[in-house]
Amino acid sequence: MRAVRCTRIPAGTKIAAVDSTPPTATGGFRLLLVEDEPEFRAILAALFTDEGYHVDVAGDGQRGLHLGLTRRYDVIVLDRGLPAIEGLDLMRRWRRHGVTTPVLVLSARGAAADRVAGLDAGAEDYLAKPFDVDELLARLRALRRRHLDVARMLPVGGYRLDLDTREVSDAPDHAGAGTAPVQLSERECGLLATLAGRPGQVFSRADLLTGVFTEAESPIVVDTYVHYLRRKLGRGIVDTVRGRGYRLGRDPRR
Repeated sequence: MRAVRCTRIPAGTKIAAVDSTPPTATGGFRLLLVEDEPEFRAILAALFTDEGYHVDVAGDGQRGLHLGLTRRYDVIVLDRGLPAIEGLDLMRRWRRHGVTTPVLVLSARGAAADRVAGLDAGAEDYLAKPFDVDELLARLRALRRRHLDVARMLPVGGYRLDLDTREVSDAPDHAGAGTAPVQLSERECGLLATLAGRPGQVFSRADLLTGVFTEAESPIVVDTYVHYLRRKLGRGIVDTVRGRGYRLGRDPRR
């Protein structure tokens, strides 16, 4: 069993001694951890980082809401007893805003009624504390695989975006025909996928800078890649909302 490299952990959580097995590469998947207990949050963040995830952490529901709405993640690990916004309420808000990222609730509330409430609120999985580390990591891998299978083809107005090949193609007509696909760069694909993942949401330049262009320093790069997308796919692919930012265009072929 793999374990995190910490000397103490909250009572009841089953974590064994550290082994020397190299961490399994996950291809740079992004994980959001929303947990208010600082020590336990640090332990989990270290565990997930060892597994190859890029981890963002939030210590309360308000911060978790902001990160979940402005950045793209492959999976979210969510506690229930959070300050500011309670965990299940936070998840409902994500879902109302179109966030489809799979959520695993990790909570000390493990009764059947609690698990049912979590799943009904929109969670894909629910794991009670104390938990087995190997089981937690296996559940995250399963959630990630299912999410990728569903999300590989992302609808973008009248187009489809293939997240594997970074190609945009027309939705096929009744005869199955369509025009030749348009190849996007990695950054163009990331920008378009972020906008398409929340079709009605307006993203500020700061949101897109931190969520897509993480290595860039100037918000000008956002405007530049919006221009690139419009040049390749038509001006209507991205709408400018004056004074606020950008959102997915309502008529990509305009």
